[in-house]
Amino acid sequence: MGEELHDHDRGLSFDLPTLQRRKMIRLLAGVGLVPLVGCSSDDSDGSASASSSSGPSAGSSSSAASSGSAECETIPGETAGPYPGDGSNGVNVLKESGVVRKDITSSFGTASGKAEGVPLTVTLTVVDAASGCGTPKEGAAVYLWHCDRDGNYSLYSEGVTEENYLRGVQETDAKGQVTFTSIFPACYTGRWPHIHFEVYGSLEDATNATSITATSQLALPKDVCDTVYATDGYDRSVQNMGQLSLETDNIFSDGYDQQLATTKGSVEKGYTATLTVPV
Repeated sequence: MGEELHDHDRGLSFDLPTLQRRKMIRLLAGVGLVPLVGCSSDDSDGSASASSSSGPSAGSSSSAASSGSAECETIPGETAGPYPGDGSNGVNVLKESGVVRKDITSSFGTASGKAEGVPLTVTLTVVDAASGCGTPKEGAAVYLWHCDRDGNYSLYSEGVTEENYLRGVQETDAKGQVTFTSIFPACYTGRWPHIHFEVYGSLEDATNATSITATSQLALPKDVCDTVYATDGYDRSVQNMGQLSLETDNIFSDGYDQQLATTKGSVEKGYTATLTVPV
């Protein structure tokens, strides 16, 4: 289960066009032919920032880097992987009553399992890329899912096929925000710690699993991961993290500035992860 090599991002035929497109944009930007732009709400001058305090009892924070441009690039598109639960690969949890919820730590409906782990609150701010990240997308919807602390995905992995925890949908508010209460995911073999999400034009679109606006992944910063994985229950993640880096991950290796979440908190009080999602 947690030790096996997940084919979470299988399908080179799907991933290759996206990766090649993004690498070509960066290549052209490097020679001045195409402007490489991005957005960040963390720093008023758009400069990169990151800070942390190590140790399980210490608070820590990390933030994504910004390109420093006033313009805004849409969130990089990524594969949903083989465990989406959106009907594209078997089961469709989006049509189940109860999937629209803030707290995704427990299963809903006839399932009763609960995911254990260090608390994590995830807030995504969906904005209009055409406006330069200045206009929130109120009334959009976000479907978010990730693995548990053993590296297993509900609905798919052995032992949790009857569970549907760590999956949920929220509608964006006037600020374009959605917030999910969850647990810190594991680092399983072959993938950097991450969270999947899909953006829909409306809650109706999301619960009918139609008209996906964007599919992407949120990356979690190394210093926070190291701190969390030093706690009980995340033993497998320590070894897996030691074999990976953001630069070698098969999804984030072509650039992760727009996907690296700003993460703050502590093991005792839990963590918050925030990310701006231009669409």
